[in-house]
Amino acid sequence: MKPAGRLTPTLASHSSSTEVKGIPMKDTRTLRERYDDVRARVAAAAQKSGRKATDVMLVAVTKNASIEHIRELVLLGHVDFGENRVQQLVQRAAIIEEFNTRRTERGEKPTVVRWHMIGSLQRNKVRQAIDAAKLVHSVDSLRLAEELQDFAEERGVQSPELGPVDVLVEVNVSGERSKHGVAPAAARHLVEMIESMVALRPRGLMCMAPNSADETTRAADARRVFTRCKELFDEICALDVGGSRFDILSMGMSDDFEIAIECGANLVRVGSAIFGEQLISETEEATEE
Repeated sequence: MKPAGRLTPTLASHSSSTEVKGIPMKDTRTLRERYDDVRARVAAAAQKSGRKATDVMLVAVTKNASIEHIRELVLLGHVDFGENRVQQLVQRAAIIEEFNTRRTERGEKPTVVRWHMIGSLQRNKVRQAIDAAKLVHSVDSLRLAEELQDFAEERGVQSPELGPVDVLVEVNVSGERSKHGVAPAAARHLVEMIESMVALRPRGLMCMAPNSADETTRAADARRVFTRCKELFDEICALDVGGSRFDILSMGMSDDFEIAIECGANLVRVGSAIFGEQLISETEEATEE
């Protein structure tokens, strides 16, 4: 999967909120302004690491976004969207597909949207996830990979044109018990196991920064974890494990995506920096698990 969509930097404030005498104020910028700001920051971080903005895929995380704002971002031409929960992923993918269908019927040429499953995936939700998502970011065990393989193989028999399911191996680089993912020492082995599965395709690694309550060390802690994950990614690539399509390093979220890009990420998952701190509607929330 190649980074999609051209990221054109624009000048905007990096802050998601203003501050008066130490009191945080609500971000009053429009969605377009926040989106352009994030794209500019992606471009600047990519340039700092010797790359172009188009070398970094921006996944807009819609966990707390309204459908109206997702539609607005689609109208702006954004391609990649991520969801943490399978039920919400399936619902929103269907709504946006219908939205784009209506646009096509009106003679428009909508951009094809790609959905990413970025949250922890339960084995009983695997079938729904692979039907809706282009890329699964959170394969954190061999058992989950085997479950994905079973359903993906069954899907391949019914619809061979769909091809293998693209997945990332989630690595718990920080070693925190609160986080999912395999230990760094086990990552290569899991990639090798997935590579042997005919209906799955290992595309790279995913990790998250550590939870750090200390603001003075938060950036350094994130950089340390991201740097180690990039080293691990490079080690696996050097051994040709996963083949030439093992090319995605998913690191960084709203609070740390610039650090992640500087450390080598070519995919970042950004939610609140784009959509703000809004909540999903009560109607949508009522349908959640």
